Amino acid sequence: VQLQAYGGGLVQTGDSLKLSCTASGRTLGGRDMGWFRQAPGKEREWVATFRRSSGRTYYADSVKGRFTFSRDNAKNTVYLQMNNLKSEDTAVYLCAASGEGRQIILSALNNPRVYELWGQGTLVTVSS
Repeated sequence: VQLQAYGGGLVQTGDSLKLSCTASGRTLGGRDMGWFRQAPGKEREWVATFRRSSGRTYYADSVKGRFTFSRDNAKNTVYLQMNNLKSEDTAVYLCAASGEGRQIILSALNNPRVYELWGQGTLVTVSS
């Protein structure tokens, strides 16, 4: 299974952008799905995770209320709707997935090492 994130671009402060992440190969339906981002010179930062078992999405405080995760199982695609973008949101955004049938525990949602699949990122640049 390969993941591919796309939809990034150059936007201005306050704009919205919707990222997509698709999978080639097997479906994403049996996996917990996460979004991370990495700004230049900084460590990978957790953004959000959807836990399949509960159907809930968890968000980092920095994006809570502005970003929304969604998924379309028929299209084998997950999305990240980003509203009210800020300059500090500038980063490469990456999607990630747990192993098939595996659940990520709550305390580890923000740990990149527990995600087994990663896709190429998409760059989001927010200009002020």
